Amino acid sequence: MTETNTSFNNIELKAKEFERLSHYIFSNYGIKMPPAKKVMLQSRLQKRLRHLNINNFPAYIDFVFSKQGEKEIVHMMDVVSTNKTDFFREPTHFEFMHETILPEITQKGLNEFKIWSAGSSSGEEAYTIAMVIEEYITQNRHINYNITGSDISTDMLQKAINGIYKLEKSMTIPESMKKKYLLKSKDPQKKLIRIKPNLRSKVSFFRLNLMDTSYKAPNNFDVIFCRNTLIYFERDTQEAVINRLCNHLKPNGYFILGHSESITNMDVPLTNIKPTIFRKTS
Repeated sequence: MTETNTSFNNIELKAKEFERLSHYIFSNYGIKMPPAKKVMLQSRLQKRLRHLNINNFPAYIDFVFSKQGEKEIVHMMDVVSTNKTDFFREPTHFEFMHETILPEITQKGLNEFKIWSAGSSSGEEAYTIAMVIEEYITQNRHINYNITGSDISTDMLQKAINGIYKLEKSMTIPESMKKKYLLKSKDPQKKLIRIKPNLRSKVSFFRLNLMDTSYKAPNNFDVIFCRNTLIYFERDTQEAVINRLCNHLKPNGYFILGHSESITNMDVPLTNIKPTIFRKTS
């Protein structure tokens, strides 16, 4: 390790500086940053200080909040946001889509089926949805569909657009689907897989802060997945976000939360039909 790296790694984020950053992050992005996360934030932001060649946090914070530092806010949020996801995570939701939602779409004879993966991270959820739909199509009739993924992290969105993952990430994908939808790297040393082009073409991604007062997103989605994203928000923020998302959901459209999330005692236009699976009532 060089002396330069050592000096950056030893830069301390003091309590007052952490309080200023955590207040900004919570107020503007809804992400809770309790004092217990100070060390984590310090460690992650030290990389940004090194990149910018800034040797103390007060100077970094002043830069972030200056007009010249507007772009740095995007980079800061890239390192702050938590991005844990897997292919076929919480599989009961995908089983429900295959067994209930897609047959309904087929019966209605809709020309287009639109799904939003809100908080899509590096894209595994969106591509899982695409695989499930493709599997349904091979067994039934063709459905025109498109999937939209959104996230606050530009780093994660670029990974999603590239559709390249470590080989170990594919362990949760059924073997039969791996052959249909994945490409292996020609270099066996790299141990990478990539989503095939025909599947990537069905998914688009854009940056979105769920704390925005309105969303520049398409309307009339048939299904919105918003799983394991709201857990980082306060309860009243969760309710506001769900209502804004529902503005983009068709009447009777499906809204799917993560298994650790709930809408109990919230004023939202959703009716529970199964655990963490809801329909829009108006």
